[in-house]
Amino acid sequence: MSNLHEKSYGKLTLITVGVAAFISLVWSVGLIGKGIGQLFQGSEIQAVENGRNIPDFASVPNVATGVFNYGGSTAWASLRLVVDSVIQSERPEIQLRYVQPKQEAPGSSPGIQMLLADRLDFVQTAQPLDSEELELAKQQGLELQQVPVAVDSIAVAVHPQLNISGLTLKQLQDIYTGKITNWQELGGADLPITTYSRPRSTGGMVDFFTSKVLQGREFGPNVEFVTTTTQALRLLANNPGGIYYGSIPAIVPQCTVKPLSLGLQEDDLVAPYQKPLVSAAKCPQQRNQINTRVLRTAQYPLTYYLYVVFIQNEEKRSQIGRAYANFLLTPQGQKLIGKTGLIPLD
Repeated sequence: MSNLHEKSYGKLTLITVGVAAFISLVWSVGLIGKGIGQLFQGSEIQAVENGRNIPDFASVPNVATGVFNYGGSTAWASLRLVVDSVIQSERPEIQLRYVQPKQEAPGSSPGIQMLLADRLDFVQTAQPLDSEELELAKQQGLELQQVPVAVDSIAVAVHPQLNISGLTLKQLQDIYTGKITNWQELGGADLPITTYSRPRSTGGMVDFFTSKVLQGREFGPNVEFVTTTTQALRLLANNPGGIYYGSIPAIVPQCTVKPLSLGLQEDDLVAPYQKPLVSAAKCPQQRNQINTRVLRTAQYPLTYYLYVVFIQNEEKRSQIGRAYANFLLTPQGQKLIGKTGLIPLD
């Protein structure tokens, strides 16, 4: 996470990083009972963008016209599907085109690299800008800005038939560092564990996972890296000993996998879904629903922000990036974000 003494990069960057750091500290010490909205009360973050004072997409001013390329974190997949289509329908003067990297998996970090290489107009990330990205932009004479627009969480999934209902973060760490290699060690069946993850190079959610769960340790040699969550879910559905982590909206409603409860202690595991768990046999007629209450109150342990990142003071790219952030910060945008399974800021 970026250092707070990076004064040359603009007020917005400092505010968003500072608030994110504060929230991270609050969650890490287990202070719960205050929702996301309460934690934002009184903070300057409400004033850094105009979107909160604009009622809907049609009212957002200063929107550049044309075709614009954007990309970034796969954690944004559900939001792109639901929200961006409405933006384009109500604001036909713009066309948004999602662009993936050519030689690597999509993600927050590759998205920032593409933005700085003039291949994207703005980026959707699942992590705040780090000092290396800020410095690289500075070397090019550019200033990056980031605006938090939603809250997401990581869900951990296994095969539906695995007789494990939850894990502590320490157990999850031991699995992904290769210390625990068989489900029998955790009270499950005698099955070797196959761990799946997206590559470190994708940044965002993977960086958050390695920071909060692995706590600086490296992935074990047992980890198999996959390009997309879709690929991972297909592998997991056919592997009774598999495990994978991904964005909650992409995991919890799936019929072919089972989301696990997580927590710091075995007697205090929190489910990311609304109980009771819907079995695979009842899906898709019934699907597991996201437990937004435990995300809003920070009881669920793996929660992070989604940001819009753009280049400041670069004509159209700055204008469309700021306008896109403002779209998402309007009441209309925040309501649509809530429908995707992500948590709106308000």
